[in-house]
Amino acid sequence: MIDLLGGRAVHARAGTRERYAPLTRAANAPLHPGDARGLARAYLALGLTEIYIADLEAIAGHRVQASVIEDIASLGVPLWLDAGVRSVDDARRTADLGATHVIVGLETLPSFTALTAMRAAPGGDHVAFSLDLRDGTPVVSQAGDILAGQTAEALAMRAAAAGVGTLIVIDVARVGTGKGIDVALLDRVRAAVPDMRLIAGGGVRGWDDLVQLANIGCDGALVATALHDGRITATEVQAARTLAERV
Repeated sequence: MIDLLGGRAVHARAGTRERYAPLTRAANAPLHPGDARGLARAYLALGLTEIYIADLEAIAGHRVQASVIEDIASLGVPLWLDAGVRSVDDARRTADLGATHVIVGLETLPSFTALTAMRAAPGGDHVAFSLDLRDGTPVVSQAGDILAGQTAEALAMRAAAAGVGTLIVIDVARVGTGKGIDVALLDRVRAAVPDMRLIAGGGVRGWDDLVQLANIGCDGALVATALHDGRITATEVQAARTLAERV
């Protein structure tokens, strides 16, 4: 996973975006501070076959960091991109940047009607829904009409009803902290939407966490810090790919 801020790759920690610093190291390989393309190449050298980008500026309602995203897309691997999509037009523009998977985050989604429209539009089969959490509580857009206080399971079911086939569950308060994953919450979400592809993120510490995620039925995981500091190695990346194929 690559978090972009100010055109640079930053080290995400606990969702306090104003304090994210440019990344200087990844997978035990030195990088120029914030070298997003270098980080993507380091991930690919580890054996990863897909890249996930969170454009933190676009998510905050500012301009999409298009040149950096297009540079990484030019590497030619599947690209998952969260760029603050709020409408069908936003989803189309995100795909035009080279995204093969357009992420629609709860944090920026104005309504589930909008999500249904994105899913129904041309290319909508590439739309995935990100169930954004903070300390287990869903983070909803203050500018939208999605009511706060709903459970993660209920929101996952609404995304499924909108026609979305892939669900990402990420707790930003756990990102980069080494706290580990919320297995109980993920287990409840898995039970609520058994037919959705489920990807988990936020707090993955290493191989044992990946095994836990597979055991509760997750199809994949978003990982950053554990790759940067070498807790997940190339050998474990390959083993995780094999494990995912068995889920």
